[in-house]
Amino acid sequence: MVPVKRLQSAYPFADTLQKLRSALEGKGFTIFAVIDQREAARSAGLDMPPTTLVIYGNPMGGTPLMLAAPDFGIELPLKLLVREEAGGRVLVVYTPAQALEGRHGLPAGLATKLAGAEPLMVAAIGAAAD
Repeated sequence: MVPVKRLQSAYPFADTLQKLRSALEGKGFTIFAVIDQREAARSAGLDMPPTTLVIYGNPMGGTPLMLAAPDFGIELPLKLLVREEAGGRVLVVYTPAQALEGRHGLPAGLATKLAGAEPLMVAAIGAAAD
C-alpha cells in the first residue's frame, strides 16, 4: 500500500481548493480534471462533507517517466484530495513522490522528478502536517 501524506490547511475548504489550483497552474502544472465528489454523492441521493479530487500534472515531467517505465502511467497524472472533516478542519491528501519510487519498474531516482508540486501545496495552504 502506498502511504499518503495529509496536510492540514490554514484556510476554509473553498479557499484551500482555489489556492492549490492557483499555485499549481502558476508554476506550469495543468489541471486535467476537478471532481466534486460531494456533488456526485448528492446526485445519488447521498450526502458527504465537501470533498474534491484534483487531477494535475505536467506532460514535460511525466512523459519521460512513462517512456522509462510504461506501466508507470497508471500513477499519472498526479492527484490530490481536498476534504473537510467535521468541525471544519480541511485536509489535503496526496501520495508523495518518494512513495512512488521504483513502482512499475521505474528506474531509481526518477520519482523525485514528481516532487515539484509538494512544496507548492504546503506553501499555498499554510499547511501543518497531520
